[in-house]
Amino acid sequence: MTIKEVKELLAGNPTPDQLAALASDPRTGVQKLLLAYQRRMLKLKKKQQDFAARFEYEKRFWADGKVVAGIDEVGRGPLAGPIVTCAVILDENFDLLDVNDSKKLTPKRRRELYPQILAKAVDVSIGVGSPALIDRINVGQADLLAMKQAVEGLKNMPDELLVDAMKIPIAIPQTKLIKGDSKSNSIAAASIVAKVFRDNLMDDYAKLYPAYNFNKNAGYGTADHLAALKEFGPTPIHRKTFAPVSDFY
Repeated sequence: MTIKEVKELLAGNPTPDQLAALASDPRTGVQKLLLAYQRRMLKLKKKQQDFAARFEYEKRFWADGKVVAGIDEVGRGPLAGPIVTCAVILDENFDLLDVNDSKKLTPKRRRELYPQILAKAVDVSIGVGSPALIDRINVGQADLLAMKQAVEGLKNMPDELLVDAMKIPIAIPQTKLIKGDSKSNSIAAASIVAKVFRDNLMDDYAKLYPAYNFNKNAGYGTADHLAALKEFGPTPIHRKTFAPVSDFY
């Protein structure tokens, strides 16, 4: 085999006999390709093991025939824009290995996974806590109501909720997990969908209010955002109760 043919073989699914033959090939180029393949397989195995571990909690409930939803939110800290929450129901056929805590993924990878999660999940629902709601009842309570909204929007009502360290005001049993988006694939999937959904929303707001660069700062208090706020004042999507926005009222 030529080096090019070896490379093509290792890019696919070589058999044990083929790998054994390559291991005895004296060419340096072949050995380098084989070593790279072995490293790639070790990395894949670790990813598969971690993915399986993040289904630990779901499997406990699946074993009893229960439907489990993972819940997460994004947007508690920004000065502008809503809180967005998401509820996701997965089953044992879900196989997107890269689904993990959204903060561990690049924006590009999150956007790639977003439609794949929507396609492979059993059910997905979004909840939104508007800036006006946040100002009226505070960000923590708005977050809980938006989570409740997301759960109630599911077509398949779950028997159990996996929640990232929150207690949602709804009569469904809940398991609270600290840093749940790194412990549960359901919560991780919800975190990705919520993040991309909110980012897309802030991209749209950036077109309405271009001076604030919402497409780059997502409403957080970055230097460019604060400079625009000082020059032009708050927009209708700013949170009036959040400093320094509150200084304008």
